[in-house]
Amino acid sequence: MMTTADPAYRSRAPWWFNLAGHLLEPWLRIRRDPAEPATLLRGDAPVCYVIERDGFSDALILERACREAGLPSPMRPLAHTRRRRSVFALARRDGELFGRNRQRSPNEPFGQLIRSLEGFPERDIQIVPVSIYVGRAPTRESGWFSVLFSENWVVVGRFRRMLALLLNGRDTVVHFSAPVSLRTVMNEAGEIRPERFARKLARVLRTHFRRIRAAVIGPDLSHRRTVVDAVLNAEPVRAAIASTAAKENISYAKAWERAHKMMVEIAADYSHPVVRSASFLLRNFWNKLYDGITMHHFDKARAAAPGYEVVYVPSHRSHADYLLMSYQLHASGVVVPHIAAGVNLNLPLIGPILRRGGAFFLRRSFKGNALYPVVFNEYVAQLIDRGVPMEYFIEGGRSRTGRLLAPRAGMLAMTVRAFLRAPRRPVLFQPVYIGYEKLMEGKSYIGELSGKPKEKESLLGLLRGLGVLRQRYGHVSLNFGEPIELTPLLDDASSAWRETTADPGSKPEWLNAVVDRLAEKIQVNINRAADVNPINLLALALLATPKHAMAESDLLAQLDLVKALLEELPYSDRVTLTPLAPDAIIAYGEQMGWITRVRHPLGDVLTVEGEPAVLLSYFRNNVLHLTAAAAWVACCFLNNRRMSRASILRLGRIIYPFIQGELFLPWDGEGFAAQLQATIDFFVRRGLLEATGEGRVLERGPGQDDAAYQLRVIARSLIQAFERYYIAIAALAKNGPHTVTASELENICTLTAQRLSLLSEPTAPEFFDKALFRGFIQKLREHRVVWTDTDGKLDYDVALDDMVRDARVILAREMRHSILKITGGDGEKEPAHAPVEAPQPPSTALNTSEELHERHVIAEHREHERASHDKQDPDDAA
Repeated sequence: MMTTADPAYRSRAPWWFNLAGHLLEPWLRIRRDPAEPATLLRGDAPVCYVIERDGFSDALILERACREAGLPSPMRPLAHTRRRRSVFALARRDGELFGRNRQRSPNEPFGQLIRSLEGFPERDIQIVPVSIYVGRAPTRESGWFSVLFSENWVVVGRFRRMLALLLNGRDTVVHFSAPVSLRTVMNEAGEIRPERFARKLARVLRTHFRRIRAAVIGPDLSHRRTVVDAVLNAEPVRAAIASTAAKENISYAKAWERAHKMMVEIAADYSHPVVRSASFLLRNFWNKLYDGITMHHFDKARAAAPGYEVVYVPSHRSHADYLLMSYQLHASGVVVPHIAAGVNLNLPLIGPILRRGGAFFLRRSFKGNALYPVVFNEYVAQLIDRGVPMEYFIEGGRSRTGRLLAPRAGMLAMTVRAFLRAPRRPVLFQPVYIGYEKLMEGKSYIGELSGKPKEKESLLGLLRGLGVLRQRYGHVSLNFGEPIELTPLLDDASSAWRETTADPGSKPEWLNAVVDRLAEKIQVNINRAADVNPINLLALALLATPKHAMAESDLLAQLDLVKALLEELPYSDRVTLTPLAPDAIIAYGEQMGWITRVRHPLGDVLTVEGEPAVLLSYFRNNVLHLTAAAAWVACCFLNNRRMSRASILRLGRIIYPFIQGELFLPWDGEGFAAQLQATIDFFVRRGLLEATGEGRVLERGPGQDDAAYQLRVIARSLIQAFERYYIAIAALAKNGPHTVTASELENICTLTAQRLSLLSEPTAPEFFDKALFRGFIQKLREHRVVWTDTDGKLDYDVALDDMVRDARVILAREMRHSILKITGGDGEKEPAHAPVEAPQPPSTALNTSEELHERHVIAEHREHERASHDKQDPDDAA
């Protein structure tokens, strides 16, 4: 094999070819993909390179790329053949100076190669497809004018190619594909005629080059009019137009014009020059706005994508999500997806730019217009059929609380139905977690959560918002989660799903279940790819204290504890954690303006007050799911000095479906129990809990010691969720069965939570978020704890009363009484000394000798405490 040190390497080419290479060298900088293509080749067979298009510049680029990579020269004769060069193109130009492009007959190059192997079974030739792209992505040296001469699907002339080399030659990508053994392919083809075999091989290579080009610069969409015409000529759309014309007694032409107007409103007008220009501008914009943008696990996502229709499904937290995803994908050598955007963003000047960057617009509601959903569905089907990557946010809108919102599965259902209609290319959903350290929309989110109406998007509002450019917003992370294939989900739902795809209007009975499962799995995988930044950790610690303040020593210990928890009990292998030490995290929080240091002779205090405290709740909620298991274990010791391990697990299994639905946790019931076991063991190792009775009984220290304080801080990150649950079940129990509807109960819960937040310490805005109450009530209905009677009122099972009793283990008596008072109750009647453990409901009681033994052990500890006159902590159960 040739190497860069081989003195005979360049002598294989004519002198004029070498001279042209020297003249082009200052204008050319090549990036090879893969970086070391020599590792792909065998050393026992000659190499023949195949390029997509004939061109003198492509031959020069290939020769230099091979020389730099230590590959055999494409300009030397191909061994055992009559070919003077070890390279040929699938398409060539005719004529001396100018000529039309046409496909070369496969019989010429491939026929020569096949004939050279006939009769010599020991010979082989390695065919290496090579794709060459000049000006794939702008660099720091790129000028504005250079974006007009970037790589695209158009076959350009010599003059335009020369300008592309002069302007973009320093951004050239040479992609070497894995070699194909011609001998192996011939043996697999059997007795097929050489001419037919050559045509087939050329066709396969042309398909390969189209696939690589589509992955690098995007699919060939030709003109927007092509897609619009294809949609309007589709049978479902034509039928809907005819139906609309008949129903409204108008002409078919008028109904068609209405559908055409809808398509013009919807369709993207993707433009490679605009995408290149936007990328060029955004680089400076991001540098002014952020301190850095980091992608994790992107290589895994790129490796999984080939051969699939990729649908990116990121979390939605800011308007910047659209631009960040598109920019980072483009800068990383991946085609920019078409993005579903709300029609409210189709603003003057801004809308056309977004449309040419790949945005297509949809209305917030499809109701009241039978034609629009048919047109939009067909457009999505056309994109999938053409292999266009897509991106949309299944939450429907931006999260105002920092949590993932309940998915709205409309776009998912359209995607699944489009695939069922024409399952030619498998679909892959790629979840992406987007994590910020500060949000541009933070103040507006606070206003909306406190009851102010959402401000409509407008060009004037956008101009007013340019003031955000004067601030810095820290780092941004894009974490790519585990991808989800659609086909296995369909196989699990119905083994005969392929037989139900003939009718585009059909809706199999299992379709809704598949879409719901897919939506939940996407949200779970987004959460499993979370990035834990310094601001998340500070928010978890400081917001869990009554005055949102901690002594510096306590904050350092708490940050160290949470980092150790996330490292020793990893939530998933795709979660990333800041490498900063606790003292560096505090310094970074001060630098970003999130926390304030109060100097004091007995030790500094770190605090967050006012508006920043409300904003920080957003970043705490980003990662709340990561500490859910630890928070539950810690909650069990808020009002109890000791509990049995079995009771923690039993109550955890009862509460888990509701936590899981709210935080999109990845475990089943047994998996959560195992996570609780591991968390308990972690707390025991760290000295926060003490295990006695052969590990069956767990005890914390007195309320004033550091271990109990750290447990309280962890517990309070999730305690508001349990308070919300108690508000809902207490309000329902106090109103009684058959008295309120689900929507009426939501309103009661929301008002109760709002009043409670006014009477007690400040709480996060999501404490009285109606959507969270709605989700909890829905989970109660799914588990048949409550149900709707014939009049639409809620009825409930005795298990609801059991849940009220179980709440005594977690919630302090004062909080329970406050909730009951606001909801209209007279307060709980409890004994002077409440039991350490809540009574077990009949449906979940563990009447085993092991459980009885644990109760006996706890009773012995209680008796021992009384005998030693150990004073009870103020925060122990009464």
